[in-house]
Amino acid sequence: MSIYKRKIILDLAVTLDGFIEGKDGEIDWCIMDPEMNFIEFLNGIDGILYGRKSYDLWGQYVKEAEGNKTEREMWASIHSKEKYVFSKTQKGRDDSAVFINDHLFEEVNKLKNKPGKDLWLYGGANLITTFINLGLVDEYRLSVHPVILGEGKPLFQGIKQEVDLTLVNSKTFSSGVVQLTYHRMRE
Repeated sequence: MSIYKRKIILDLAVTLDGFIEGKDGEIDWCIMDPEMNFIEFLNGIDGILYGRKSYDLWGQYVKEAEGNKTEREMWASIHSKEKYVFSKTQKGRDDSAVFINDHLFEEVNKLKNKPGKDLWLYGGANLITTFINLGLVDEYRLSVHPVILGEGKPLFQGIKQEVDLTLVNSKTFSSGVVQLTYHRMRE
């Protein structure tokens, strides 16, 4: 009998020069390309992992009624997922999320070993760095956008050791976005 282990997938938009946000936190450079079929990605996960700041900004975001149907469907799908928030200050759970305060490595491995679909590591940058340094990211799905910001919040900062990856897929979209999917090589 095999036990299915859920993957932690870092799925993120990044600029050509490696930033995930502009210098003032802006993400207006991010292209919502329908060809990328983000809904299909969302259908393959049943949980989202947030840092507290990212959760406060996006974890309960509601698209205004004038948004297009695809965007409303996307946000409805996001909000249907189990949400886990890593926070040093907020404890317990609220109506939308479970808060994890301590023992991150052990708690994430418990989540990975529960039955279900894969888990999306949404971010922020500090949480992503922690996950990478602990060897918890299984798949890197980076959508490189055709823009150079020159400054902002870098994706990879504070990584403590080399992480060897294998390219498993690449796609180019008419918008100029290139999506690269890597799996972490295991020892």
